[in-house]
Amino acid sequence: ENIYCVEVEDALYSHPAVMDAAVVGIPHRVLGEEVGAVVQIAPGHSVSVEELQAHVGGHLARFKVPVRIELRSEPLPRNANGKILKNQLKQELGLLPEAAPA
Repeated sequence: ENIYCVEVEDALYSHPAVMDAAVVGIPHRVLGEEVGAVVQIAPGHSVSVEELQAHVGGHLARFKVPVRIELRSEPLPRNANGKILKNQLKQELGLLPEAAPA
């Protein structure tokens, strides 16, 4: 089934502790990819990965719930136009192969 990032991100944004969120694909050898997310926690809030998974699960089908959520206090990386740099996030999470040395 197709999973649209914006749908999962919207479910994450509906939680009061979420300031920013990005959904990324996590490689899976059988399924191709699973859902992962990186979430910036709003100042003065706290939340656990399990709480966010339960929250998303209350809004979306189970297969759309992120299997991995990375929580951070620092802002997500963005380009000059304000778009989240998902490949950079994937690299930070170790989800992209390292570039071969020249």
